[in-house]
Amino acid sequence: MKFQFFLVLASIATLGAIAAEPKIIRVGMIGLDTSHVTAFTKILHDPANGYPVRVVAAFPQSSPDIESSYTKMDGYVKTLSEEYGVKMMESIEAMLPLVDVVMIESVDGRPHLAQARPCLQAGKPTFIDKPAAATLADAMAIYALARETGTPVWSASNLRFHPGVVKAAQADVGEIAAAVSFGPAPLEEHHPDLAWYGIHPTEALFTVLGPECLSVTRTHTEGTDVVTGVWEGGRVGTVLGLRASKSVYGVKVFGSKAVIEESAGAAYPELMKEMVAFFKTGKPPVSEKETLAIMAFIAAADASKERGGVPVTLAEMLETPPGQ
Repeated sequence: MKFQFFLVLASIATLGAIAAEPKIIRVGMIGLDTSHVTAFTKILHDPANGYPVRVVAAFPQSSPDIESSYTKMDGYVKTLSEEYGVKMMESIEAMLPLVDVVMIESVDGRPHLAQARPCLQAGKPTFIDKPAAATLADAMAIYALARETGTPVWSASNLRFHPGVVKAAQADVGEIAAAVSFGPAPLEEHHPDLAWYGIHPTEALFTVLGPECLSVTRTHTEGTDVVTGVWEGGRVGTVLGLRASKSVYGVKVFGSKAVIEESAGAAYPELMKEMVAFFKTGKPPVSEKETLAIMAFIAAADASKERGGVPVTLAEMLETPPGQ
């Protein structure tokens, strides 16, 4: 009788331990043609981080007209399969029943809408790596579908979460008069100019100033872009896109009480921390309003370039989005 009593206690303790174990969140990845897929998976799977998250399935997809995409995907597929046991699927639709959440990682923004559509329709919370899409019209369509299906979605550059950018955004400098964000901005012919690498300094600028940008003016040369926006209240924000100089990221904020400058760079661990929180809560850390403002800023920068450097409003871009 006493033995049976201890057996019951042991069973209860075992059941309690099982119940205390966090449920593993199963991630499906789409794309696999960027180093982000292996870097992010390594962080999520690292026992030292304690994340109850595992990448379990993926759909490989590359772009035949972007060399950095089609030449690198096979290597990333091999790493994910052999080192992390990720199951490769023949389609997104085949992958979705195996996962709880989705990370769209295609380096090319053009397929993002088509990739996101079945995920959102299936009710899978979805992250879309930068850029949200290759056109403002596609980005708007993604968020419209998210609202229609009631499925959370978000997109961001990891630079937004770099400690230097966060410090610049949160520092008490008084009333902000202006901010400058700089970083490399190589061009890619299938994307708006700032939607390729220029999206990193662009997103850092919006992290500091918020989504209330009104208009954009652009000065363009072969080696440099200077894209200046006017924000509500007369604040001025400038993206300095670098192609001819040494590649470096940073943010400088000019306030009524202080002027600060912070360096910036990759922030993969910080992004993954936000990612796990999103997986657990379904609450995106970056709003639709801000992401679409960033995409409209990028579209307005191209329109200003095409029109000889005249100011272009974000309202115009949002009303008649390029790529529609």
